[in-house]
Amino acid sequence: RVRGVSVSVRALFVSPTPAGLAAASGAVSVVVPENLIPDGAQVITPEMLPLVELTEAEVQAVVGTVEGGAANVADIYPLAPLQEGILFHHLLADGGQDAYVSPTVIEFDGRSRLDGFLSALQQVIDRHDVFRTSVVWQGLREPVQVVWRSATLPVTEVALDAQADDPAAELMSVVGQTMDLGRAPLLDLHVARMPGGRWLGLIRIHHVTQDHTAMEVVYDEVRTILAGRAEELPEPLPFRDFVAQARAGLDTGEHEEFFRELLAGVDEPTAAFGISNVRGDGSGVVRASEPVDPELAVRLLEAARRLGASPATVMHVAWSRVLAMISGRDDVVFGTVLLGRMNAGAGSDRVGLFMNTLPVRVRTAELDVQAAVTAMRGQLAGLLEHEHAPLALAQRVSEVPADEPLFAALFNYRHNTAGGTRGADEGGAARDGGFEGIRPVFARESSNYPLTVSVDDSGAERFAVTVDAVGPIDPQAVAGMLLTAVGGVVSALEAALDDGVQVPLSAVGVLDAAELHRVLVEWNDTDTVVPQVLVPGLFAGQVA
Repeated sequence: RVRGVSVSVRALFVSPTPAGLAAASGAVSVVVPENLIPDGAQVITPEMLPLVELTEAEVQAVVGTVEGGAANVADIYPLAPLQEGILFHHLLADGGQDAYVSPTVIEFDGRSRLDGFLSALQQVIDRHDVFRTSVVWQGLREPVQVVWRSATLPVTEVALDAQADDPAAELMSVVGQTMDLGRAPLLDLHVARMPGGRWLGLIRIHHVTQDHTAMEVVYDEVRTILAGRAEELPEPLPFRDFVAQARAGLDTGEHEEFFRELLAGVDEPTAAFGISNVRGDGSGVVRASEPVDPELAVRLLEAARRLGASPATVMHVAWSRVLAMISGRDDVVFGTVLLGRMNAGAGSDRVGLFMNTLPVRVRTAELDVQAAVTAMRGQLAGLLEHEHAPLALAQRVSEVPADEPLFAALFNYRHNTAGGTRGADEGGAARDGGFEGIRPVFARESSNYPLTVSVDDSGAERFAVTVDAVGPIDPQAVAGMLLTAVGGVVSALEAALDDGVQVPLSAVGVLDAAELHRVLVEWNDTDTVVPQVLVPGLFAGQVA
């Protein structure tokens, strides 16, 4: 891109060599029309909005939701595909707990430190249009997002119980997880005074404006500003360019054709343990995390390298095997979380909601492990060409009834960055040390799905598995099954690469020795003393 050469993501995956990329160059990029709203405009007209079709009455209704009216409106355009899905779940919450309000709690060693952080965060909001954006849908044919020229970070002071055992948890409980999408910024801060001059700050950001990668960028920018190096920050790019790019493929029919072929014959949801409710609010979720054994991590990377595949591809195959077992199916569909930045054009490492969730399908009974990895590599490459397609479109072209979900489990392979202030685990440990005098205490991202499996790839042969699940799913058991399956898949790949022995994917075990003993021996211990009584007598005794 820097050199002015455009290459498709599929070519990068299928032909990852200089010669392959040279032969595949020339992908066409989308030309985004300019924003036609002039500075100082006192009236907004439909002709000024090239990315959305609105009547004059609709424009005035939208402008009426903005503080300061037309003079404070910088742009109006549609939602990106995933934003539409998040808005659906926001409306489903109907003013209750919103699964897509992301909380982060940070501790400050003094008021001056807190004030400096607030000032830096306001500068980030001023820099990026997506943080000065509200969402309007009432009275419109389709929802739109409105960029405000100016939006002030709301800061509210909260009084906490001085005797509280967990002040961070109490702060989150007092504030809750509801936000008004109709005002900007979709980011706020609640602060509480602590003993010894310390302060707690709860930052809430609605997922409709950002994803995990964007949050890393936000905190890196805050750190840079606090260090007095604001002039080093890159020129911010408008989120409208990405929205136009993402929506460009909706009218071609290519998305529909791809997913119709991928999902042909899928007529019911894949539900782990039979749990298919995907309308949760993120509450009641239990988390379990397990590291991948370092020796297994090295073998995983080596097997993937020899196959010309990524470790993410191998992990997807291992998860499909586990899902087949816990859903009782050999033809499984699950959601994979896509970064959404591969086709986003220049500046795709900046802030905004780029990610998307789309279906992966694996027929686990038909493939050996090596063939499954090869097929998965091709399927993921194909998905990346459609990474901005709406999940609703995939659901619609499948044969699953409209009132049922296409899948009920998410798989998220995450490449973790080295920096970022979101280096706090759920227990409050700051992995990266945070800012001077500023300590991350708690961070959480949730979703509406009952089961989410995340693989953290931290580089240097370090992997970890995290499972978030609602009851009665046991996240620890699921994490253990995935680690066992990864070991089995890697062993099968080594057998295929070294000796030509092909192992069916359906033969890969998902229970370790202890679990196998529990299922086959402990749960199967049916020895019991039966009295010498006829069956009618036993029946009568049971009735009594």
